[in-house]
Amino acid sequence: MFYRKFIKRILDLLLAIFALIILIVPLIIIGIMVKITSKGPALFIQERYGKDSKPFNLYKFRSMTDKAPVKANSEFEDITSYVTPFGMFIRKTSIDELPQLINIIKGEMSFIGPRPLASTDYKVLNMRHSNGADKVRPGISGLAQVNGRNNITDEDKAAYDAKYSKTFSFLLDFQLVLLTVHNVFKRNDVFKDNNSIENKNI
Repeated sequence: MFYRKFIKRILDLLLAIFALIILIVPLIIIGIMVKITSKGPALFIQERYGKDSKPFNLYKFRSMTDKAPVKANSEFEDITSYVTPFGMFIRKTSIDELPQLINIIKGEMSFIGPRPLASTDYKVLNMRHSNGADKVRPGISGLAQVNGRNNITDEDKAAYDAKYSKTFSFLLDFQLVLLTVHNVFKRNDVFKDNNSIENKNI
């Protein structure tokens, strides 16, 4: 209980600040590369829903062109046609998620938790609100992400999120961090995550 109420947030804040300090130069270089390799801003900013279903602006490095339509990744017939060459690289390596360190510092996210969803994922959002999964901060990675990501149903996704919100601990978070790192190196499900929706106005 003490970890849930205090330690998790303290660890998130300290680790995010440390990571941001260490990575500030690479982050600037990546941002410049995004700008010079395609039209549009370096950052993709989108409203997502977090703890208690409250909206906030999520930050990512932009990986898609300014011609990309507004819809979930699963609705694209060929999403790779909208992904820039450099965007392909940062997606495969999950580098595009690094700006979410800012969201963690601001208290809007955690390293581990249910992925923050956009309004297009209203079905899962409603299920989360009903089963209590929205009572914790959303994360860069979570229990659903290491158990199939978008290869599982919306119902299973919401169930995993609810299970995490009711049972998370330091040990579980540590295990999920290790599994996330493993999946990143294996580059699993790079283009199958509905949570990575990008806007045409980017």
